Amino acid sequence: MEGLLLILGLALIIAYLWYVSLVKKRNACREALSGIDVQLTKRANLVPNILKIAQKFMEHEKVLLTEITELRTQVVKQYSLSDRQAVEGHLAAAEQLNEKMSQLMLNVENYPELKSDHTMLQAMQTYNEVEAHISAARRFYNAAVTELNNAVEIFPGSLIANIASIVTMPFYKAAETAQTPIDAADFLK
Repeated sequence: MEGLLLILGLALIIAYLWYVSLVKKRNACREALSGIDVQLTKRANLVPNILKIAQKFMEHEKVLLTEITELRTQVVKQYSLSDRQAVEGHLAAAEQLNEKMSQLMLNVENYPELKSDHTMLQAMQTYNEVEAHISAARRFYNAAVTELNNAVEIFPGSLIANIASIVTMPFYKAAETAQTPIDAADFLK
């Protein structure tokens, strides 16, 4: 009887420690996602300044400027950290904003007076720095997601995660357009 109680007690301690490990990994994912959000907020705060500067020079790019404004609004909206689909939607909107901002930065090259504007140059430099921080935050997030997902999907963590309602998190994925090969000849024309 005493041996059975010892084994049961040991099993409960192990299950509890496993649960604690899963919660820590889930919280690390949430922290990493929050790190991405901090950088996305920096970018979102920078976007209106860039658009104001660009708007003076880029009359023909109104559709692009409007799309960027709409995407910025989506990115700064609140979402549930525990809702996998909400996280996926948030990350997708952030990636779409990244694509449109990259398109805007390429279009700046077609406007010499805008390209040489001191304020625009400074804004572009700041934007590039924020993008580097976002990239680092995404790598940190994906590493945290790997740890959590492995712990949730591998037995006995899968049992404990199921009981505790701890679920896997989505990886940050680049948009399909970012994954297509680039033909350098297109830029040499």
